Amino acid sequence: MTSGPAEPPRTPRSPRPAGASSRKPRKGRSPLFMTVVIVAALIAAFVAFTQIYTDVLWFRQIGYLKVFVTQNVARAVIFVVAALLVAVLLWLSLWLAHRHRPLTAAAAADDNLRRYQQALEPVRKIAMFAVPVLFGLFTASTMAAQWETVVLFFNQEPFGQEDPQFGMDIAFWVFTLPFLRLVLGFLVSILLLCAIAAVLVHYVYGGIRISEKGLTFTTAARVQLAVTAALFLILQGINFWLDRYATLQSTSGSWTGALYTDINAVIPVRAILAVAAIVVAVLFIVSAVIGRWRLPLIGTAMLVVVAVVAGGIYPSLVQRFQVTPTEQQVESEYIQRNIDGTRTAFGLEDIESESYAATVDAGEGDLADYAQTTSNIRLLDPNVVSPAFAQLQQFRPYYNFPATLNVDRYEVDGEVQDTVLAARELDVNATDSWYNQHVVYTHGYGLIAAYGDRVESDGRPSFIQGGIQAQGDISEDYEPRIYFGQQSPEYSVVGGAEGDQDLELDRPSTTDDEGKDVNTTFSGEGGPNVGNPLNRLSYAIKFQSSDLLFSDAVRGESQILYDRNPRERVSQVAPYLTVDGNPYPAIIDGRVKWIVDAYTTSDAYPYSTPMELQDATADTTTAEGASAQLPNERVNYMRNSVKATVDAYDGSVDLYAWDDQDPVLKAWQKVFPETVKPYSEMSAELMDHVRYPEDIFKVQRELLNTYHVTQANSFYAGDDVWSIPNDPTSDDSTAIPPYYLSLQMPGEDQASFSLTTPFIPQQNQGENTRNVLYGYLSANGDAGTGEDGVKADTYGKMTLLELPRSSVVPGPGQAQNNFNSDTEVSSALNLLRQGGSEVINGNMLALPVNDGILYIQPVYVRSSGESGYPTLRRVLVSYGEEVGFAPTLDEALDQVFGGDSGAQTVQGAGVSEEQAAEAAGQDPAATDQPTDGSTDDAGSGSGGGGSLEDALDDASKAMEDSNTAMEEGDWGAYGEAQDRLEDAINRALEADGVATSTAPSAPATSDSGN
Repeated sequence: MTSGPAEPPRTPRSPRPAGASSRKPRKGRSPLFMTVVIVAALIAAFVAFTQIYTDVLWFRQIGYLKVFVTQNVARAVIFVVAALLVAVLLWLSLWLAHRHRPLTAAAAADDNLRRYQQALEPVRKIAMFAVPVLFGLFTASTMAAQWETVVLFFNQEPFGQEDPQFGMDIAFWVFTLPFLRLVLGFLVSILLLCAIAAVLVHYVYGGIRISEKGLTFTTAARVQLAVTAALFLILQGINFWLDRYATLQSTSGSWTGALYTDINAVIPVRAILAVAAIVVAVLFIVSAVIGRWRLPLIGTAMLVVVAVVAGGIYPSLVQRFQVTPTEQQVESEYIQRNIDGTRTAFGLEDIESESYAATVDAGEGDLADYAQTTSNIRLLDPNVVSPAFAQLQQFRPYYNFPATLNVDRYEVDGEVQDTVLAARELDVNATDSWYNQHVVYTHGYGLIAAYGDRVESDGRPSFIQGGIQAQGDISEDYEPRIYFGQQSPEYSVVGGAEGDQDLELDRPSTTDDEGKDVNTTFSGEGGPNVGNPLNRLSYAIKFQSSDLLFSDAVRGESQILYDRNPRERVSQVAPYLTVDGNPYPAIIDGRVKWIVDAYTTSDAYPYSTPMELQDATADTTTAEGASAQLPNERVNYMRNSVKATVDAYDGSVDLYAWDDQDPVLKAWQKVFPETVKPYSEMSAELMDHVRYPEDIFKVQRELLNTYHVTQANSFYAGDDVWSIPNDPTSDDSTAIPPYYLSLQMPGEDQASFSLTTPFIPQQNQGENTRNVLYGYLSANGDAGTGEDGVKADTYGKMTLLELPRSSVVPGPGQAQNNFNSDTEVSSALNLLRQGGSEVINGNMLALPVNDGILYIQPVYVRSSGESGYPTLRRVLVSYGEEVGFAPTLDEALDQVFGGDSGAQTVQGAGVSEEQAAEAAGQDPAATDQPTDGSTDDAGSGSGGGGSLEDALDDASKAMEDSNTAMEEGDWGAYGEAQDRLEDAINRALEADGVATSTAPSAPATSDSGN
């Protein structure tokens, strides 16, 4: 027999052990993968830890650790309580629904439900805990964000004022009602979650069935849902009851608060609905017992009908047929409540309103009785002269000044002088390397100040405090270093010097320093230690900087300074305050300190009209970034309750209870005890530099557009609405900012440092509304008495001058138009623009004098070129329709008031004729010329001779030569060209018929270099 091909030999298999599985073993998790996961989790946890740890270090160093702990403990407690409440109640609802499911549910349920049950059963126990926990965490996070409402409720203070409707203390609306509404909304959310969870579980397990006959419920399902519905209706009843009180905060009507319809229809209906809701809740409890839904369903339907008819239709009928026909009569009482409530909530109730004559006729000697006002008129515009400060006082490119300077006052030679000042801070963009940005260039240097009422002979600011060492008549001995300011670096590593190894650049050299810049080492307690490994690593993570970790500039005793803006520091240590947008520096007790105003606010004051803070405080200064805007919040209560200081050297923050009777501040002081000091601890020097804050003043003036009317009938008519004038010096339609100046108001014995603003009639779009003055508001900002801890009684006094509605006194816009349209003024300004120079109109100051309004506006000239800066060249004055335009304020006043104005201004209120003549290279005696724009010999002038065309050609050539010399750094040629420019412009002005004794010059250049 033939056999097939032979098979290859097989390899014998090893016998399988008894009991061994035939399946391949599953591949387990890679040890590397698990290691990566664990390491990633640890890194994430450490990063989160460093954020908390660095916050603790910062608050502990600044001395406000209790604030950090208190607010975070409050958040944590609220979060835990809310999360537990949601989780427990939701779990209880799920557990009850499952625990009392029908035993025959599996057999009776249809196929779909059986599949759901089978799918849920393996994860049911996990879901029973996971779902409540997840919803608890989510809901609790929203409650924790409302921690301020909760802590204020438990620490509330009475206002001592009763509302006009219910006779309850205002604290109920400000503290209690917001808390009750918060808790009520939270409980309603929990019940809705519980109801949804119960319905779903009962449906899946057969407790609720859908059949041809409708819905059927087991007893357990009916009882649970009925009790839930009853609790929900009880909460709705409470909500209806609280709605009665909330009508006093309503903004749905023409005026804020409860009006006639609310009082006579809405409030009674809300009370009826509250009772009805409780009755229907009882019906649901009854249905749980008797097993029938008929009564509660009928009751619910009736409640809905009553809510629609009585809650909506009935008030509409009352409004239409009882209110509208006689609205002024029936609403008068409630409009008066709104007027009174708004004025009280914003601190306007004590304004002194005075009638003010609308005089427009200027006579010789009319200013004789206003010497205190005219002798200190601020001609230096803080919104304009920052470039001049930069060119003359910057000295190095790593220094900088803010775009808008500040106005304050100091006593010099026994006289209080208005000053324009700024801290000389770092330019954070001047360096690029990490070492320079964070180790070398750490601080600015000194407070620079100039007289507000005078300039040098060439129009430059007359500095009262300046130079490389920033010394002067204000102070020769103070701590000048600005480590904490509005333009400080994000962070700096300072201190910890070893021997003579000072790493920080202190200031430029002087002649005493042998040409070497001076270095220093920070010696205060301004920031957390960054020398130990943990702190170093934590801050390297916080600022995402490896240089912090590895640089040898970080020494064992080094500190890290950050969060250095004064507004930010105050906001962090007092998170309940709204901080003013314009902190300002002052030399106080040998230190530069930033003075920061802060406000307590509320949106719950009854019968008070709410204001949008951001809109109300917007003007040209905020538009240009000169001051920060307030947050976009609606408030109807505002108090300047806190004055704060931030030390510019070590960043220490002190809070003072300025309005120690404010109930909101008192409540917060109970939350954060010992963080706010009484104002009696303020030094006399600090009191001297406190001023009335801008932002609350802006809010108050915005309200006074309407609420200067205090009688309901006139208020209802709305025929006396004012508006804030637009800034006439700005191309944008933005409000004119309020201005600080020393001012003697009518009826006052002496001048006071005040914040002022004018009012004009409401400007209706598309209508040719008159731009005349209707009102003038002044707030006294002098708080100092010369004694420690004593506040002047006159501080904060607000005076409103009301002009007749037939007033012909020009408003700021019309005054500016009078200036611009004056032939002699426009001709002279055109001459000043020759050679590419820019003419800049300074702030339009309005002063009430001689029963009229005196407008004063400085005029600056800025030469072309990168180094050009504004110099004061002319002063514009107007009173009524009269216009004065001259090199000095005295001359301009004399032009308006006919010769000797009687102003008795001090030498330096502008530029004296002698100074101007000397600057022009003339004999002072030769300047005795007419000041009304005429000359002795029209056509040739009195001093220069030659034609206008020749003079303009010479001026143009001199300007070109000046710019060329400046670009080439040839200062000898530059000075010679400047002399020719002055001579040419003087001749041009004289030839054009405008008498002058000074001329614009290009900027003098500091010999220190830039």
